[in-house]
Amino acid sequence: MRSMNWPAWARPADILDLLRLSAPIAVSRMAWMLMGVTDAIVLGQFTPAELPFVLNSWLPIGVSLGFGMGILLGVQVLTSELMGIGHGAESGRIFRRGLMGAVVLGLLFGVAVYAVAPPLFHWLFVDLAPRGEGHMSDPAYVAASTSSVTRILALSLPGFMISNVCSYYLEALRRPILVSVVSYFGVAANLALDLAFVGGYWGVPQMGADGVAIATSGSRWLIGVILLVCVAILTPGLRPSPKGAADEARRQYAVGLGTAVSNVAEWGGFNLTYIIATWISLAANTVYGYSVQLVGFCFMFYLGIASATSVRVAEASGRKNRQEVANAGRLGVVATILLGAVLGSILILFNDTLSHLLVRRDAVLDGVMLAPAIASLLVVAAAMTIFDGLQATASFALRAQEIVWWPSLIHIGSFFLVMLPACYWLGLVEGRGAHGMIEGALIGVLVAGTAQTAVLEWKAARPLSGRAA
Repeated sequence: MRSMNWPAWARPADILDLLRLSAPIAVSRMAWMLMGVTDAIVLGQFTPAELPFVLNSWLPIGVSLGFGMGILLGVQVLTSELMGIGHGAESGRIFRRGLMGAVVLGLLFGVAVYAVAPPLFHWLFVDLAPRGEGHMSDPAYVAASTSSVTRILALSLPGFMISNVCSYYLEALRRPILVSVVSYFGVAANLALDLAFVGGYWGVPQMGADGVAIATSGSRWLIGVILLVCVAILTPGLRPSPKGAADEARRQYAVGLGTAVSNVAEWGGFNLTYIIATWISLAANTVYGYSVQLVGFCFMFYLGIASATSVRVAEASGRKNRQEVANAGRLGVVATILLGAVLGSILILFNDTLSHLLVRRDAVLDGVMLAPAIASLLVVAAAMTIFDGLQATASFALRAQEIVWWPSLIHIGSFFLVMLPACYWLGLVEGRGAHGMIEGALIGVLVAGTAQTAVLEWKAARPLSGRAA
């Protein structure tokens, strides 16, 4: 009997290594989205009509975070390269460089977002929004409420940046479980703050969407401080280290710059879809927004695979083993597809249960029963989540090889030139409301996931010819 010939990228040792690294990272990253889902669920039990104010606020906040997280990703890539050649103890200079960048970016973006929020949302909802029957009933109220939430969240940006750079560094040192433990402590703190400021527990006044922003800001600062203490005590991050190569700083920020541009395109594109949905109605934004929250929760599983794939690709790249680089990327893509089939099936089979978990069964907004409307979108969301995962894994694997601009161009084209026009046309012009919005989002991530995966495979099939940009 002939033995089965496994593909080179599917060796059991590599699969176990991917799982060992990706599972804790996914669990850790899930804490980010779990905070958002917790916010949405608590808000959905008390004042679900205020969810649009939270979602819309993430346009400037998300763009700021996406840019900062992209720039800081170089900490993970360069630290992983040092780990791959056994020089992890020399990585302190990389962390300190990243920490300085995190503090500067957090302060700059925090001040900028705080200042720009009122005029930005007045322009979007009062000046720019289409007028007509069925659209927003009170644009000025929507603009003012969204600005209030955004200004509170702006105060959290330095804490967000510090926690991200610490997470990247600890994960590259293969300490993702530590990040997970701290992150879930933050989730518990966020839930307690939500119950206080949104639910009115323990005698605290109910503050609705503003209460969500207070909970998020407090928990992100708490996570950042604890992770920084862990880095100081348990790693070489704040200890003296040898001087790096002359171009090391340039490489660290060059790797991150492409990711930053991609994040701005992806996060900015998705957050602009919330603006379009609000132009339709607050009900459309709420139904679409809750559905995308579930897609985002699934994305955290994919982000675990993507981050683990990035680490494995960077380590192989540090060893200059081209075949290992290709195999690590292909294994990540296949793992993403298999996981997508599982997660998509869950969204379809349990759509009613999930919708009732998000909002009260009797919740109604502008005459729309929210739970059934959310459930009806989850079939499309199930398809959307697979391609969302593919675009993440493939783009992470490309950037780990210092291929920076191809992923960025694909993200810009997919989200700004495909997804946003599709959402506007299907949701507003064709009058399909929340259904048109989720269909437009599916088209955007389908293009992104397919294109990123194709470029990754094209890179793997090319003959060795040095680094590409």
